[in-house]
Amino acid sequence: MSLFRIFDISGSALHAQSVRLNTTASNMANIDSISSSTGATYRARQPIFSAQLDAARDEVTGVRVLGIVESQTPLRREHRPDHPLADADGYVNLPNVNPVEEMANMISASRSYQSNVEVLNTSKQMMMRTLALGE
Repeated sequence: MSLFRIFDISGSALHAQSVRLNTTASNMANIDSISSSTGATYRARQPIFSAQLDAARDEVTGVRVLGIVESQTPLRREHRPDHPLADADGYVNLPNVNPVEEMANMISASRSYQSNVEVLNTSKQMMMRTLALGE
């Protein structure tokens, strides 16, 4: 594997972790959004990643974001009869976002992002040292 391919692999990982961080931020931003119907209530979202493979060389060439899926966990319901969006029974629908899970996702994505930045910096230093050998 050449050092140039490392930049492609780490770049794809940076993109994937950026998508993960954005999805987590969206989930956290909508954690308290209230709705009167289950169809209009925000649902937690998670990105789906897949390894990019080069079949000819039988090696991994990066990571790809396949898409973002909504959680199928049941929505939370709270009894708030005085709320303007409450249904006939006095319940409002809240998103199925778990703040502890989202914080763990945020920390994990942030650490993965930092690790890939470090891979890029180390690769750049190795290339610079290789070029300095000719001096």
